[in-house]
Amino acid sequence: MTTAPDTTVAVKDVFGVDSPLTVPAFREPTPYVPEADPAYRFQPDVTLALLAGFTHNRRVLVQGLHGTGKSSHVEQVAARLNWPCVRVNLDGHLSRPDLIGRDAVVLRDGQQVTEFREGIVPWALQRPMALVLDEYDAGRPDVMFVLQRMLESDGKLTLLDQNRVLTPHPAFRLFATANTVGLGNLNGLYHGAQRLNHAQIDRWHIVAALDHLPADEEAAIVRARVPALTDERGRALVAAMVAVAGLTREGFRAGDLSTLMSPRTVLTWAENTGIFGDPAAAFRVSFLNKCDEAERPLVAEYFQRCFDRELPESHRLTAAHEEPAA
Repeated sequence: MTTAPDTTVAVKDVFGVDSPLTVPAFREPTPYVPEADPAYRFQPDVTLALLAGFTHNRRVLVQGLHGTGKSSHVEQVAARLNWPCVRVNLDGHLSRPDLIGRDAVVLRDGQQVTEFREGIVPWALQRPMALVLDEYDAGRPDVMFVLQRMLESDGKLTLLDQNRVLTPHPAFRLFATANTVGLGNLNGLYHGAQRLNHAQIDRWHIVAALDHLPADEEAAIVRARVPALTDERGRALVAAMVAVAGLTREGFRAGDLSTLMSPRTVLTWAENTGIFGDPAAAFRVSFLNKCDEAERPLVAEYFQRCFDRELPESHRLTAAHEEPAA
């Protein structure tokens, strides 16, 4: 494994972002480099924030709604730079030993001995590696304090069990993704999200907000992932799907819906359409059945607006608005 970036790439050429910057990269990939997705679309602001993290060793936190591609964005930047990258999904059951390491009984020369097995954090810290902490706000607040000093630019890590202080590798980088920026489950969408200590959130050098892509770019991604929808009929179908997704997002912002359709769900809908042969049936199993029963008539109305085709659920909305006869 090359221990340091040994080349540079032009941001405009590699990421399609209008910028004159060049960033360090590795010439050769390793097994830890994510696979590049040629259909991925980079959002300029978030891409530049992540590139600042890779170039200047900034700690970058990417925040956004589910399905907007936060983790994928970090991975796809790393893929273009040939930068080794490892993702760790956090949850409320993750403990300090899971991250830092623990003593383990091993068999050595026929004898059982106890030795320290380092966790993912010290392992990555000592290598040219981008460590991505997924669902950062799902981790337990007391466990997250393990990372407190690491969030500094020269963030070292103290292994209390070993009486050792680890210095980060010069090419080690730290990223995280979150839905709520440590503010907890304010809108009811993200059960299990924790309220994190603001002093720790304040240590992140860069916080990037990732929103949904423009409709034409989102449609282009769906067509690239589902080649069967690249003809004229397919383009119209995908455009209608993205339009429905946009209406659900507007309804969510207005408080009319308690959920919304993510780009991931739009892609699933397109894939399921090929399986079921009917966009209405695929819509029902991909999204409609996930909605609250009281909200399904409104979601069905969104479908009717974009596809000029009614679903059975839309009749319930009409019946609900009809006044009872005198």
